Amino acid sequence: MWMFLGSETLLFGALFAVYAYYRGMYPDEFVQALHHNSVALGTTNTVVLITSSFTVALGVHFIRENKARLTAGLFVVSTLFGAVFLVVKGIEYAHHIHENALPSGMYTFIDKPPAGVVLGYTLYWFMTALHGLHVIAGMIMLAVVAVLCLKGRYGAHRNVAVENVGLYWHLVDVVWIFLWPLFYLTD
Repeated sequence: MWMFLGSETLLFGALFAVYAYYRGMYPDEFVQALHHNSVALGTTNTVVLITSSFTVALGVHFIRENKARLTAGLFVVSTLFGAVFLVVKGIEYAHHIHENALPSGMYTFIDKPPAGVVLGYTLYWFMTALHGLHVIAGMIMLAVVAVLCLKGRYGAHRNVAVENVGLYWHLVDVVWIFLWPLFYLTD
């Protein structure tokens, strides 16, 4: 699991490096591109994911105490938080689509935008969509482990899968904690 998490960290680390490189090349254009993003929606999603990490951490704690039903309930709550995150992100994406603030050559918010604007928004769409796919994968894992907890498969002496899913979910949250300031808080 640690090797897998390491590879995921390398993937997002490379994307953050690409972001930093191009942000340094086109600082004004990135600000122009990212002004479409809603700080309120980005912050809401940050709170949602941090809260979901808390419920996952509680679930991992309770499986160690042989409270599988409680763990299952907390993982279901975390899955629902993941769904809330995706709904909020979907609302934001719908707003971007309505504004024609789209990735790559589809960005038509202004006539012939500078290359840095298109690049900034393409990175935004790619990185947040990739993160969204990771959220979906995490939700599936949380739901499966919750069901298996209810079936008695996991407990105090058999909990590695529960802990691994918890680690994955925390990685998803940490990635968002880096995406949030890059795409919502920087000028």
